Order: sequence, then C-alpha cells, then structure tokens
Amino acid sequence: MKYFDAHCHIQFPMFDEDREALATRMEQEEFGGIVVGVDRTSSEQAIALAESHQHLWAAVGLHPNYTEKQAFEVDAFKALAMHEKVVAIGECGLDNFRPENPSETRATQRSVLEKHIELAVHVDKPLMIHSRPTKGTQDAYTDLIDILGSYKKEHGERLRGDIHFFVGGIDEARALIGLGFTLSYTAVLTFTHDYDDVVRFIPLTHLLSETDSPYVAPVRRRGERNDPFSVRDVVQAMAAIRGESEEVVREAVLSNARRVFGI
Repeated sequence: MKYFDAHCHIQFPMFDEDREALATRMEQEEFGGIVVGVDRTSSEQAIALAESHQHLWAAVGLHPNYTEKQAFEVDAFKALAMHEKVVAIGECGLDNFRPENPSETRATQRSVLEKHIELAVHVDKPLMIHSRPTKGTQDAYTDLIDILGSYKKEHGERLRGDIHFFVGGIDEARALIGLGFTLSYTAVLTFTHDYDDVVRFIPLTHLLSETDSPYVAPVRRRGERNDPFSVRDVVQAMAAIRGESEEVVREAVLSNARRVFGI
C-alpha cells in the first residue's frame, strides 16, 4: 500500500455504477481506505464492501446530522463494531453548522456522541469524529474537547481516534493532539490557504490524509465527483505547505494510519 484514504464514502449511491471497478483499481494502484458509515444501513454497506476487498476497512456510526432522524441503536452498532474489518467507530460527533433547532439538536448530538465514545472504549477501537463549528467560531471543537477530556481522564489510552476533515485552529489542534487524536485533511488544501499554518504546526506523526469522497474534489477536478485517488493530491498539498519531501509525508501519513487503525 502506498496511499491511504482515512475517510471515504464509496458505498454511497454515487458510486453504484463503477464501485467495483474503482475498488479494483485502488488495489492495483496500492490505495487503501476506510469506508465510513453515516447511519446503520451505510455502516452495514461499508462492512460488506470491506469484506470483499482486502485493501478496504470500515467505520460504523451515526453522523450527527442524522441523529434527529434515526436512533442510535446501541446493541445493533455494537454487533457491527465487533466485525473484524471494522477499525473505527463513527462517523460521529457534533455539527453546529446548520442545525434547525440548535439547543435541542445539540443536546441530542452530544448524547449520541457519548454513546459512540462508550462503544469505542468498550470494543477498544478508535473514534472517527466529525466536528463542524458554527461559521466564524470554533464552538463545536470547544465542546468536543471538553467531552473527550472528561472521558480521557477515566479511560486513558483506550480513548483515541481521528478528527475527520479538521478545520480548527492551532489551539484546537494542540488540545486534540494532547488527547491522543490525529487530525485528517482533505483536498480542500488544494484550493484554500486557510489551514496552512495549522498544517505546518501539527507534528507529522499526527497527520492523516483523506478525501471524504464523493465530496470535496481537488482543484484539478472541481465540480466532479471525488474519489479515493485524490488522496495523492492531499499528500502533495501537505508536503508543499510544510516544505517537506512528498515521499516523507506519504510514508508518514501511511504509517500513522496503520498505527491509529491497527491495519
């Protein structure tokens, strides 16, 4: 394996016509990845896809934006979490960007996140966390750091994981790294410099690459469906921002993924 996409959704309908061809090409070109569920059905689909391909793994969870539509069935997700190809619990977290009913929605999201944390600790697998703050603030990260900090005191090294699609600042990065989390970036790095200072600040040992495909295609493919091959663009952007060798960054983020997810 040469490249690793720590967060993709190739089980989504946008890939129905070419999913198997895409997965086969990924294997041929030495791209691995984690197929991430956002609800029970997509989590089951992620596992099924990972079972069929040795270079793919799965994450199972309930996305915060789905918590008002679907209950987090603890026993059902526990059964999914025990699967040998499941390497992370999530996508779970807090999303303050566009809640329709802020106070009620945020309370529900927090409760469901805590259930994910408890499940991750129970099965001893890392979390895959989504955290999106209100525009112009870092509120979701502030709340997340508070929640994770409380659990960290009780569970120590069993609480760990990755902060997917990180958009926080240096202070948030420092706090999350201190709690034992890696921070992953998408191809957004190819079309904005908003995160350059943070990317340079984060130790190379705590960076991961991802695509969040089918979303957030790199600048060379803007407006198109994204796919896991764009993780190469992410690595190239990280290397350019940090002023480091692309090969050094590639090897580091791959090594980080192996360590965090036990693959």
